[in-house]
Order: sequence, then structure tokens, then C-alpha cells
Amino acid sequence: MPAGTERGLSRRTFVKAAVAIGGPAALSACVARENAPDLPQGPNDLSTLPTRQHAWNEFLALGDNDNHLGPRHRVLLYLRYRKEGTPTRKDGEQMERALRTLERAYPHSHDGLLFTVSYSPAYFERFNESLPQSVDLQKPKALTPFEAPELDRPDAVVHLASDHGQVVLGAEEALVGDRKNLNGVDIDVSLKKVFERIDRRTGFVGDGLPADNQDVQGIPDSEPVPDDSPLYMGFKSGFDKNQATEDDVTINSGPFTGGTTQQISTIKLHLDQWYEQDSRYQRVGKMFCPAHAESGIVEGDGDNLGNSSRMDDCPPAEKSARESGLVGHSQKAARARENDRPVILRRDFDSTDGDEATLHFLSLQQDTTDFTKTRESMTGTDLAEESALGRKNNNGILQYMSVTRRGNYLLPPRGLRALPAAVPRQ
Repeated sequence: MPAGTERGLSRRTFVKAAVAIGGPAALSACVARENAPDLPQGPNDLSTLPTRQHAWNEFLALGDNDNHLGPRHRVLLYLRYRKEGTPTRKDGEQMERALRTLERAYPHSHDGLLFTVSYSPAYFERFNESLPQSVDLQKPKALTPFEAPELDRPDAVVHLASDHGQVVLGAEEALVGDRKNLNGVDIDVSLKKVFERIDRRTGFVGDGLPADNQDVQGIPDSEPVPDDSPLYMGFKSGFDKNQATEDDVTINSGPFTGGTTQQISTIKLHLDQWYEQDSRYQRVGKMFCPAHAESGIVEGDGDNLGNSSRMDDCPPAEKSARESGLVGHSQKAARARENDRPVILRRDFDSTDGDEATLHFLSLQQDTTDFTKTRESMTGTDLAEESALGRKNNNGILQYMSVTRRGNYLLPPRGLRALPAAVPRQ
């Protein structure tokens, strides 16, 4: 092992743990252990920032294969508005000032800070008017016959993301009123009087982090997660060709033009059989398709595939189900494509929340119906009914995960991100 590797791995694990714990003490410890980033402040002219909150791709560090994994460290803040009834203009103005302070403190990039603010159907019930028809924001619900998730109903969710753990922790502490300076920028306003923080969820994505943090429930004690895998299941995700574009998921009419909808599911992973009983042939077949397993086309975590999981090399899912008794997760999801592209943009990440191997599956789509259709394709109930597939066994990766929570949200354009009305008047 090269000199310093053990120290480096322990530092990465420590930073992940600090982000998961949160709070001023964790931030101080993180600053002490993490290599301090020498970051410039954000732009003086905030009007130069994208009008779409979800416009991240241009600001990510893309690898040779354009894998849109996103920043390495994440925090989801679940917030409840402190007052009854319709939010006030004063509170909206205070919220906007707090968000602009973050933008002034750090550059808008993976190496600085990226964040979004989204709102639930429960939030919009505070208004006398309904959302316009140009917005399809459904209430969350169970989407398969074998799940019963707890349905999240906060007013808002703030998604903080950075390659540096101390940046997301510092941004969180600034928002909740526990930090007075951020990267040289004075913090004189927060969300403390506007929102109550009712939950926080954390996670990570990127080569090495899952392997460093696999000593949790849901993963065998043999430490099977590959060292170079960006996710717990051992394969890459977010191939460019397997993602909807940011343009595809953007609402293109009505007062929320430039926004999108967001879905967040918390999924517990059960990977004992995945690693201890399933062969690599089975893992590749269940993640991609049986044809990929037979040809041996997937090397390691699949980085050799380039910018696509190469579903064009796989037969239709129906054919694999009938003839192989096995169908792949990606193979099923490909059935939900439109114009040869998926209809959702994934920005999910792994987690050790609750000391359990977890996936926070975060997706963006123009309509929440797009996610529902994609989830139905991933579930493959129709395939099980027409073949020897089990409802979950050999049916992609369904048997290795349990959806425990789900929420749907409207992610407005940047100009409407602070306590928007159901029908904004501009």
C-alpha cells in the first residue's frame, strides 16, 4: 500500500462521518481533518448564475466518460415553515437574502457549492389557488405492490452538494443560524426564524467513498465493495446516455418555466446475497442485462463502457425474461425512454444514515408522471406476469432494496425559489 494511503482513507471516512453527524462540533472537526480548500468567493454579480436551479451539469467535474455523478458530499435539509397559513413576503425576502449569502460565499461548482430548494404538495396547500396546469406535481404514494414507504410532507427541502465536506456543513450551519462567517463572507441572515429543520439526510458518491464506508448493516462483513466503485452495488451509474438532459426535465411553459419536479426516495440496501451468493455473472446480468453477462463486456465497475450502459446491445427485456429467466435493471428502465433518451435525470447518492447502507434516489423530471412511468418500468410487474421471473427475484435488482420513504417536490426556477406562491405574479 502506498505511503499515506491509510491516512488518506481514514480522512475520507472521517469527513463522511462528520457530514453525517452535522452541527458546529462536526464542522470544526471536519475543518481540522479535511484538506482545507482554497476557494474563491462566489461572483459579485449574482445575476450571472443560471436561472435554472437544477443547471448543474456545466459545473460538474466530468470524467472521460461524462459520468454525471455530481459532487461527492451531500446534505438534504427537510424544513417546515414556522407559521400557519400563507407564507409572508417578509419571510420570502429573508430567505432569499440567506440563499444569496451562500452564493456569495462559494463559487457555483462541484468544487464550491451547488444547492437547490424545492417545495412539496403540502406546501402549496397553504394557498387558496392550485398550481397551474403546466405543473404536474402529484402527492407521493407507494408505486409497487411490495412497498409501503413513509410519505414525506415537509414544506421544503434544501439539497446541498460539494466535493468538500466542510463546505456543505458550513452552508448548513449558516442556513440554520449557527455560523457567522463563511469563506470570508459575513452571515447576517439565516432561515432560523422562517423554517424549522425537521430532518436531515446525508450521503456521498464517488470512487472510493462506498468502499471506505461499508462497515454498516446491509453489507457483508467481508468488505466486498470494490475500491474504485462510486456506489455500494459496485457499478457506475449516471452514464451520460442513460440520463435525461437538463433541457428535457425543464418545465417549459407557465409561471414556473425553468423549473422542474424532484422526487426523493430513501432506499435501504440488502447486499449480503448480492455479494456473498450471487456470482459476478448474476450481478452484471441483474444490473445491466443477461447479454452483457454472457459477453463479458462489463469490466470492473463498468467504466470501460464509455458514456452509455450500451442497452442497444441487449435484447428487449421481454425476450430476456422469457428466454433467460433473468432481466436487468438497466434493461427494464430503458423501456421508459422517449426519443431514445430516459425521461428522468438521476442525482442519487449512497448513505450510512442510521448505520445502514442506504441509497437516496433523487431524480429530476419535467412531470412527476415521468418518474411514475419509469418506476413502473423498473419494477417489471408485467414481465413477471408473462414469464418465469419472480415478482422480485431475478427481476433486476428489486430483491436487494426496500423503499422506506418517498417525497415529491416542485423545484422552481431560481427567481421563485424563496417561498413561491402557487400561482406567482411576476
